Amino acid sequence: MRPIESSHNFTQDAGSAPKCEKRPGPGAPDVRLSSTNADEMLVASIGRSVRVDSELAGDSMTSSTELDESELILNPDGSVYHLRLRPQDLARKVILVGDPERVPIVSERFDEIELKVRNRAFATHTGYVGGTRLSVVSTGIGAGSIDIALNELDALVNLDLDRRRPKAEHTALQILRVGTAGSLQPDVALDSFVASSHAVGLDGLLLFYELPPSAEDDLRQTLIQHLELLELPQHPYVVSGDPELHRVFVESAPPAGCHSGITVTCLGFYAPQDRFLRAPARRSGWLPQLAEFRYGSHRVTNFEMETADIYGLAAVLGHRACSLSAIVADRVGRKFSSRPAQTISKLIDLAVSKLVETA
Repeated sequence: MRPIESSHNFTQDAGSAPKCEKRPGPGAPDVRLSSTNADEMLVASIGRSVRVDSELAGDSMTSSTELDESELILNPDGSVYHLRLRPQDLARKVILVGDPERVPIVSERFDEIELKVRNRAFATHTGYVGGTRLSVVSTGIGAGSIDIALNELDALVNLDLDRRRPKAEHTALQILRVGTAGSLQPDVALDSFVASSHAVGLDGLLLFYELPPSAEDDLRQTLIQHLELLELPQHPYVVSGDPELHRVFVESAPPAGCHSGITVTCLGFYAPQDRFLRAPARRSGWLPQLAEFRYGSHRVTNFEMETADIYGLAAVLGHRACSLSAIVADRVGRKFSSRPAQTISKLIDLAVSKLVETA
């Protein structure tokens, strides 16, 4: 990949967000950095099973009502508020990572980088692998950050930002989460990969969203009944990813192929994942019972903090989503990977290569 050079001026008007005036060097990508003081939006969950249906979601986006300035918040340069991206900045194939420091690790696989933007935890690199344009976007950790990222990614392709209205034609993004997780099954070993067929939300995001109907009601009901036996202090919901994207990764040749399983998305890293340091437990010891669930070939394989939110919002907004997890914690054997960076690097290789190949 050829080297990139650029230079910047940062200016700020009184009462406005910092702005970056770019003076690029020859062949330089668009690079923007900022640190706006945005109000974080917190939201919650629902007990319903869904899968991505872009036609349903597209039909719900035909309103001609103009969005006001407090709903669709734009920066002075016309970019969306948190991601600080403009419509032309985003590829139609998007890799999501949690850590902004992981964005350049992904984009170093690109043949060319045309844009780099960072605002707080949200970093984006857009470029090309061969003739395929890709964006990698960091979201930070957990439901609140995913709520912001998915809504603003959708706004970039499905809203006319100048007119503040939905576009007449709906655009479906391909969204691939690449992250880490803990295993709940003995055969889902450390340093292996999981592609999530479904996700259980114990985080509380989807309560404020109207989800499209699902054809998988039996699985949903059976799984929710099983979860209710755990007496957890959160109402679960069940969502599914894009079956075609999921199949691409499950059918990859070993050792790079992925386990298929149901992923549990938790509200936090410690007590919500049955992990305690000093704080007293309100409910503990429920992981073995969670791992016992079976429905045909479906079982709960792993847990983390974003997949159900991504799948749920992708269903609501009409995008195709798949979540890939590198297993770095074995909660059954109580061990942690001795080489997490290498494992994540291998998963990134798989993610980039297969996403480029998909239609």
